[in-house]
Formats: sequence, structure tokens, C-alpha cells
Amino acid sequence: MPYTLYPIPGILMEEIALHILDIAENSIRAGARKVEIRIEEDPKKDRLTVVIRDNGEGMDDETQRRLLDPFFTTKEAKQVGLGLPMLAQAALRAGGKIAIRSEAGRGTEVKATFQASHIDRQPLGDVAETMKALIVGNPEVAFRFVCRGPGGARRLDTREIKKALRDVPVNSGEGIGMIRRILEDKGWQSNR
Repeated sequence: MPYTLYPIPGILMEEIALHILDIAENSIRAGARKVEIRIEEDPKKDRLTVVIRDNGEGMDDETQRRLLDPFFTTKEAKQVGLGLPMLAQAALRAGGKIAIRSEAGRGTEVKATFQASHIDRQPLGDVAETMKALIVGNPEVAFRFVCRGPGGARRLDTREIKKALRDVPVNSGEGIGMIRRILEDKGWQSNR
């Protein structure tokens, strides 16, 4: 289904990692208890792809038709919804696109692609800090992160972290330390 994008002058998230944070937080507000985030870098195709998939409440057809309208939101306290429209604009500005699939009661998938070498592509940003903020701020949610690129694949699954911690909360000092070590060992820090 084609989307109409409305210009949002002067408003910009400066890193793709911030878009990931925003969309994942939307997933959690929609009742998701599992969120998968995939980042795929394909130098041969000159593509960077970001996928956020959740098992939240999903969206009906009317909501999906209005998703990229910045003057539409499902949040009662807000009058505008800028997250998805800004991600869509960032992707389009960088020679990419956005695709959103959702089914009421089953969840949502947001997929944004970018031409990796495009001069207007935002930097990836600090994915490690984004993941840490999501995990620590939402200990009840199962997060799965996968990053694929020329150097291979890196994975992080909070269910495995929770299993290793046993009865220690994932957002405790010990849990945060473990998350930090995993992220550092796997080399998630990036500003590409």
C-alpha cells in the first residue's frame, strides 16, 4: 500500500539507533513482550536494512493507512506521531524505503532500507547504548538483537542473559554489567 509522506521541516533524529529506540518503545507501548531488532549491512548491494518486529497488539487497517501522517497518533497524551514518519523520511532521503506490516492481535514489523553509501544516510549511531537502554528500561520484555555484516553475525538474546543471571534482575548492577560486557565483547559500538 503506498504511503503519502508529509514534510516535517526542522525535525530530525540524527542517528538510525534513535529511530530503533523510538520504534521499539512503540512496540512495548503496544503490549509487546518480544521484540526482535535486526540490522543487516550488505556492502555488495550498498544496503543497510533495519527490521523491528514485535508480538504486540498490532494495528487495524485504518491505523495502518494513517501511520506516516505526522498529525496522527494513537497515544492519547500526544497530538502528533513523528516516529514512523521521521524514519520513513530518513530512509527515502537516503535512497531507501520503509515497509510496515501489521495484523491486529498478532504484532507489527517495520522494515527500513537505506542506500548505505548515500551522502544523506544518517550514521547508524550507538546501537550498544540503544540496546542497553531498551533492556534495562524494560526488563520484562524479551529482546533479540541480530546484526549481520561483512564481519559476520552478532547476536544478543535477553532470555539467555536472564538464564545466566538466574534470580538476579537484568536491570540490576550485576545485570547491567553483564549486558555491557556482552555488548563490548561483541563489538556493537558503532557510528557508521
